[in-house]
Amino acid sequence: MNKIKNIAFSALLAIGTFGVVTFTACTKDECKDVVCQNGGTCVSGACVCATGYEGTNCEIKSRDKFIGTYTGNETCTVGTDTYTVTIASNSDEIKITLTNIYNQGFAATGTITGTNTFTFSGTSGTTNYNGTGTLATNQLTLKYHIGDGSTSNDCTFVGNK
Repeated sequence: MNKIKNIAFSALLAIGTFGVVTFTACTKDECKDVVCQNGGTCVSGACVCATGYEGTNCEIKSRDKFIGTYTGNETCTVGTDTYTVTIASNSDEIKITLTNIYNQGFAATGTITGTNTFTFSGTSGTTNYNGTGTLATNQLTLKYHIGDGSTSNDCTFVGNK
């Protein structure tokens, strides 16, 4: 009787082991046919893009949607104004160039930080400015601090393309 139990136990153990090996051998590699570009990596069958890129395969430069001229209003701690800000591409694929900050022709270099966000900073003479930018559809919002060492201002520019 013990021999039959041992044989039955061994048979069940062999079938169980065969089932586990067969199941794990059939697990599909979800990233096998996924090609992520521009430094993106595949996770669970989908590309996770490096900062500055988006799209199904990370094929789109995020900065491209920012490029253009935005006309809008600015409200600062001291004063308001209406003017245009222009954003152009930069030689670095995750950077942009902003011009006419503070309606003074000031230029700044921006760095893409997310799909619709960037940071920027610049200096003109003794005037320094830095802040953040966001894009929602075609509306650009810049929030920044500007100062020359003796006076400063906090501003929000909202403009449409």
